[in-house]
Amino acid sequence: MGCSALGLTGLTILPSWTAANGVRTAPSDRVVLGFIGLGQQGISDFRSFTECSGIQVAAGCDVDSIKNERFKRVVNNWQKSQNVPQRCDTYDFYEELLNRKDIDAVSIATPDHWHALSAIHASQAKKDIYLQKPLTYTITEALDVKRAVRDNKCVLQVGSQQRSSKEFQQAIAVVRAGGIGHIETVFVRVGPHPSAYDLPEQPVPQNLNFNQWLGPLNDPKVHYHPDICLPISLDPEKKESQWARWRYYRETGNGFTADWGTHMFDITQAALGMDGLGPCEFIPQGFGGAEYLTMKYLNGIVMTEQEFRPQTRDAQGRVRDGGNGICFNGTKGWLRVARGYIECSDPSLIAKKEQTIGEGQFEMSSPHMQDFINCVRSRLNPIAPVEAGASSLIICCVANIAAELQRPVKWDPVTLSFGDDKEAFNHRLYRYQYRRPYRYSV
Repeated sequence: MGCSALGLTGLTILPSWTAANGVRTAPSDRVVLGFIGLGQQGISDFRSFTECSGIQVAAGCDVDSIKNERFKRVVNNWQKSQNVPQRCDTYDFYEELLNRKDIDAVSIATPDHWHALSAIHASQAKKDIYLQKPLTYTITEALDVKRAVRDNKCVLQVGSQQRSSKEFQQAIAVVRAGGIGHIETVFVRVGPHPSAYDLPEQPVPQNLNFNQWLGPLNDPKVHYHPDICLPISLDPEKKESQWARWRYYRETGNGFTADWGTHMFDITQAALGMDGLGPCEFIPQGFGGAEYLTMKYLNGIVMTEQEFRPQTRDAQGRVRDGGNGICFNGTKGWLRVARGYIECSDPSLIAKKEQTIGEGQFEMSSPHMQDFINCVRSRLNPIAPVEAGASSLIICCVANIAAELQRPVKWDPVTLSFGDDKEAFNHRLYRYQYRRPYRYSV
C-alpha cells in the first residue's frame, strides 16, 4: 500500500526563501521540511535543523493533538525570530503531510514500530528522509526500507548522530588506518535486552489517538500507559519528564540493545569497515558459560557487550561509571571512545580531550542534520546511509533473538539469512505480522 490518495489541493506554499542565522537562501537552495512524530525527540530534531542553512519548516504530524499544537507554537516562534511569515500546518495522519508537493524532505521521530511504514511511504512519495535510529523494528522491515529508498532514489540519513561527532570520527579514522594494529576484540557497552510489557492499563486521554499510535502493532498485551505516550501540557507548560518507555519492552521495542546499540554498534561497524555487513554468530550471555553477549565476525574479530573502560571522574569530581561506549583492542594497543571522551594506548594517535556532557547535549545533532541537508542538495550518500542503518539494526535484532531463544544464532550477513534455522526465521524480530489493515508494498 502506498500513500493514501487524499487528493489535497489548494495548500499554500511558504515563501521561496528561508532565514537561518539571519542569512536568506535562494529558492533553488531551500529545503522544505515536514516532521512526523512530535515528541521530545521530534522537537529536538527540529531545533537541530534550525541550525542548518537553507531550510524552512512547513508542517508537522502527530497522533497527540497537544503535541501538534506545541510543535506549531515552537515553529511559529522560530519563524518569527527569523522574520519569515508564521505558518506551520499540522496533521493527524502522515499521509496528508506526504501528499504536499511543496515538502522536499521529512524528519521521522515516531516510535520504532512506525518507522518502516512512514519511511517506505515517504520514499514512495519521493521525499528525502531523516529517520531516527533504529532504522526499523524488525529485520525484514529494514531490508524493505533499504529497497524502497534505493528504488525511489531518495536520500536517507539515519539519526545515528555519533557518526558526525568529532571523537567518534577520530576513533573511526585511527582504527581504519591501523593505528592500533589488527583489531582482535571489541568491547561495546549498550545495556540490557528488552523486558516483557508489564505496565498497568490506564484510561486514554482525549488528546491522544491511541489506536493510531498502535498502528501496525498487533500484540493485545499493549495497552495505554502514560510511560509509553508521555503526556505534556501547554498552559501551563509541562514537557516530557523522561524518555518514553515503549523502547524498553519486547512488544513495542528492542530495549537498550537497539536504543544504544544503534549508536555504539554503528560506530563499531564504521570503524571495522563493516557497513552493510555484520557478525555471523551471536552467543547470548550465560550460554555455555559465556560471561557476555558475544558476536563473532567472519574475519575472526569478536565483539562483546560489556563495560569498556574504568571509572573516571567528571569536572565536579563525581565518579562516572564508565557509561556506554566502545573499546577497540588491537595487536598494537587499544582505543576507547564514548560521548565526549576518547583515549588511546598511544596518546600520539589522538589529541586526547575529555569533556563533561551536559544534559540533552548529544540529542542536539546539528552537524548530522547539515550533512543530510547537504546531501539532499548534492544527491550524494550521507554519513549514515540506509545500508549502515540496516546492518546496525540487524545486529540488535539478532542479538535479541539469540537472547530470547537462549542459544547461539548464526546469521549470514551476505545472504541475509539464518540458513536452516526455522525458529530464528519465524521470530517476530525477523518478520512481524502487522495488525490489519496496516501494510506496505515495495
